[in-house]
Amino acid sequence: MTAPRFAVTAVERREWPFTLRLPFRFGAVTVTHGRQAVLRLCIRDEAGREAWGVAAESLAAKWFDKDPALTDAQNEDQLRRSLELACEAALAAGPNTAFGHFADGYAAQAAACAAEGLNPLVASFGRALLDRAALDALLKLHGLSFFAGMRANLGGMTPHAVAPDLAGFDIAAMLAGLRPARRIHARHTVGLVDPITAADQAERVDDGLPETLEEVAAAYGHRYWKLKVSGEVAADLDRLRRIAAVLDRQHGYHATLDGNEQYADAEGALALWRAIAAEPRLARLAASILYVEQPLRRARALETGMAALAAARPVIIDESDGPLDAFVQARALGYAGVSSKGCKGAWRSLLNLARCRAWNAAGGRYFLSGEDLTTLAGLAVQQDLALVALLGLAHVERNGHHFVAGFAGRPKAEAVRFQEAHPDLYADTPRGPRLRIRDGVLEIGSLDVPGLGAAVEPDLAAMAEMPRAAWPPAADRAQG
Repeated sequence: MTAPRFAVTAVERREWPFTLRLPFRFGAVTVTHGRQAVLRLCIRDEAGREAWGVAAESLAAKWFDKDPALTDAQNEDQLRRSLELACEAALAAGPNTAFGHFADGYAAQAAACAAEGLNPLVASFGRALLDRAALDALLKLHGLSFFAGMRANLGGMTPHAVAPDLAGFDIAAMLAGLRPARRIHARHTVGLVDPITAADQAERVDDGLPETLEEVAAAYGHRYWKLKVSGEVAADLDRLRRIAAVLDRQHGYHATLDGNEQYADAEGALALWRAIAAEPRLARLAASILYVEQPLRRARALETGMAALAAARPVIIDESDGPLDAFVQARALGYAGVSSKGCKGAWRSLLNLARCRAWNAAGGRYFLSGEDLTTLAGLAVQQDLALVALLGLAHVERNGHHFVAGFAGRPKAEAVRFQEAHPDLYADTPRGPRLRIRDGVLEIGSLDVPGLGAAVEPDLAAMAEMPRAAWPPAADRAQG
């Protein structure tokens, strides 16, 4: 089909706070609360027709920028500023296709953010939210689901200078051949302070939901797990032994290891793997490992060869996926995969899927993984699930349902609307609607509705208007 052109004519930025029912530690940070950003925008096509779209994503501190000198509030302001810059540019851009808005605006967004000290991952956040909301609006305008619209290339995805390595690749044919999954395994995250058994708990939350790894395994029946490691080999081995003692009771399971940039060099990451492989009590767990995620700090990851570790298990980048060509750089160093995350952008995931297809056609074994950034019940988790379903992934990391109790923090009526519109995805429990996970699987057939994965929208009236970002910090503004 001929991709329609449209202009962005209005934007609304809102946000709301949430609290974790259990602390979640990744890398060197323990999270207990957060805020979610919600963007609503209006598009107008060249025939004068209008539609509104919505997108949501957490303002996650200490992931996009891990500088310890920055406070969580400053991290949140970085992301707000990225969104402000993306919205300002979109409102001024004029008509374009959905992909054209992203591709033609990518360099300017990266440059505008860099001029204010915002790294490429932060820059991608604002663009990712805007692109999702614009796609949601476009799909609703044409009465198409995300799956049908993307297969028909409603967004006008085409070879572009933003990804010169794909100049000869038939993107439209790739999209037309996608077969979105209607069910997907939830890969449960085991954080660094998560209790493994009841003996690890000094006190309980006692909210009727699973708390320990043993309880999670019994309640949800997961077959896929994501295990955080800390960079301290002895401590990691001890923790992995205790995790394996629980998981080995299962009939069969798969796992991934997430280093969260905790290793200074490739040798340190390799030392952990060798220690795991040498420990008899970890034999079954070692055999289950599918890949290792971002073990090295991003400052060194794209300048360090990973051949030794990659010879044992595939290694993927996550935090290093800042520049749009990061996967291309990583491939040359021995990495085999890259994460898909809604906060990094749907178009980025599709470009990386095209790279996998092109490289694999030449005999490679490259892949995308689905990773979480605590996508919360409702719009955020559904849009991310729609994306990974389109990519054809068999499993995706899911942790928001465990660390945040259902729709906690949102009006009850909103939760009920989502549950009634998507009864395969949510269960109506005595504690309110929650993700429905049976035998480790999420049923997602109901995401095949007009728009980007959701038949209803969150209650924007029950959110605060997003404040203007206090970024750059006052000292930097004064110097400028």
